[in-house]
Amino acid sequence: EMSEMSEKSKQNVAHGLAWSYYVGYLKIVLPRMKKSMEEFSRANPNLLACRKTWKLHILVPLNCDVYDELEKADSNIQYVTDLTETTLARAGTKKRVYKHSLYAIRDEENQLWHCAVEYATPLQSLYAMSQDECAAFSREERLEQAKLFYRTLEEILKGSKECAGAYRLIAYEEPEEAETHFLSREIVWHLRQEHHEEIAMLEGSQPHSPSTALDSAELNLQISVSDLPQPLRTDGF
Repeated sequence: EMSEMSEKSKQNVAHGLAWSYYVGYLKIVLPRMKKSMEEFSRANPNLLACRKTWKLHILVPLNCDVYDELEKADSNIQYVTDLTETTLARAGTKKRVYKHSLYAIRDEENQLWHCAVEYATPLQSLYAMSQDECAAFSREERLEQAKLFYRTLEEILKGSKECAGAYRLIAYEEPEEAETHFLSREIVWHLRQEHHEEIAMLEGSQPHSPSTALDSAELNLQISVSDLPQPLRTDGF
């Protein structure tokens, strides 16, 4: 009966995508992220001066609108280079390559901010499902799935010791009226927060965090305790 209820509400879709994204990708790449950023910083000390930005910034657009090229989403975002890649044997594929791209983000004052950033790729699947008659996903259901995906992924990552400090989730809702540089402003806001956090840490004070960013409390999800992901086990199972 519980399984049937879950199928009807489609809650299993978002949960499955979040766990698959974590186990099959983030758990592999995030523990290596700091080392990769450190190697790049040694060769390019002026680009990544703030250590708090040495993480993967994961974009979570709640409308599931994912661009294959970030430059097409916002011209103030420009590709710089790729970080050191990781090569592993994975599920029968020899030398599977995992890599991240570094971007320069231009702000309103024409200043450049550098960071590794990419979309949460499972959102492409949610979008494709909403376009496929077989999946029977409405636009409203897709939005709720995107919110649940974000909340689930957030909880999973919070319980993951391997990934601690190696990521930043950037969830956002596109404005109703198109804004040319909305995405770059959103990313820069988070980068500024990371700079403030580093300064506060060095000074031993608490950073001031204005309530302009979208967080899980603002997603207005009605999720019961049983719907939330269970804590990660550390006993190998």
